[in-house]
Amino acid sequence: MSAKELSRNHVIQLAIEGKCTVAQAAERLNLSTRRIKQLKKDFKLRGSRAVIHGNANKPSPRKTSDALVQQIIEVRQTPPYSASNFTHFQELLLRNHKIDIPYTTLHRILTVNGIKSTKTRRSKKQAEHKTRERRGCEGALLQADATPFDWFGDGNTHALHGFIDDATGNVTGLYLTKNECLMGYLEVLRHTILKHGIPQGLYPDRYSVFFVNPQKSGDISVEEQLEGVERAETQFGRIVRTLGIDMFPAHSPQAKGRAERLWETLQSRLPVELALAGIKTVDDANAFLPEFVRQFNKQFSVEPAESFSAYIPLPAHYDLDRLLCAEISRSLSSGSTVKIMNKTFRIEQNKLAAKTRISILFSAKHGIRAWANGQYFPITLLDNITLADSVIRTGDMPMVVQLLIKRFLLSDAKAV
Repeated sequence: MSAKELSRNHVIQLAIEGKCTVAQAAERLNLSTRRIKQLKKDFKLRGSRAVIHGNANKPSPRKTSDALVQQIIEVRQTPPYSASNFTHFQELLLRNHKIDIPYTTLHRILTVNGIKSTKTRRSKKQAEHKTRERRGCEGALLQADATPFDWFGDGNTHALHGFIDDATGNVTGLYLTKNECLMGYLEVLRHTILKHGIPQGLYPDRYSVFFVNPQKSGDISVEEQLEGVERAETQFGRIVRTLGIDMFPAHSPQAKGRAERLWETLQSRLPVELALAGIKTVDDANAFLPEFVRQFNKQFSVEPAESFSAYIPLPAHYDLDRLLCAEISRSLSSGSTVKIMNKTFRIEQNKLAAKTRISILFSAKHGIRAWANGQYFPITLLDNITLADSVIRTGDMPMVVQLLIKRFLLSDAKAV
């Protein structure tokens, strides 16, 4: 019998013995006089059992069954579920196993069985950091960043590039490459424009993809001077300027707090989702990411303060496939060849004369192509290079270019 039941038993006995009135007993037990009379009557018939709750000593109907607890533990101990944080695991139980269980109950089951969450809470000092107020409307400002991480759990790191809308927390695009590079950011920009439109502003760090070293910001080529360019800019800078996007740098990771918190969440969740989907390659991951982003935004985005959208629809005259490329300018030789990083490439064409100025375009979507007089031309690598030799080891070619050459020009190469 509980302390409350003991007290009720004592007071009802006093009322029956006439040592206190019904009104006094009601006031003492905080019950109505009608209820006291019912208890007195019941007490005379059943004794002390009258004051004991009917569910006493009975298992709660809401108690989690031993079989369900065992099932949850078995699922939790199975990779990749074992790598998920508790909140994510609760979602996976419902989605994949139709187990709907309150978080507090799940937390108790797991911790009682010695299982700890893989995601630690932020420290009190971190929690006290003042969050910058969000922009009022979507599209006004996108934070841009990339993070290296072992996304496939195989010991190899890859860089995940992403933009996050400051007003809503919407992820507008994610793209995975071997290293942080121009190609990754261009593909995120492509996804953003096609899905949402052209944003008003972009807020990256001072990485060389976005901004020229300040000591070299005044170095511009003759061609750029003739085009009216006043200061040196990166290829990404030229592209966003063409699109009319304002871009300015963050001077610390804390300044891009929403992007930093996004990486923390993705590093906890995305590897588990990739493993559950059986995805082990970059190409498969990039095909998977758009649907992952859609579901992620559905769960984590917030309503903006203003209903107005600062995204601008892409004008019809823009060719994104032409614009979103790394570009190298060369003069065509008499044999329709050009040199790139000391490697010889042939432009497959019969319309262009020698010394014609052409652009060599690099993109993750289309690989390597030539552009001249408003037309695309195929390109072939002439040097005796195969998948197994120095093209991947040479130091005179950026990694992103090496990988594009390997993927688009050497996929059918034979060893020599």
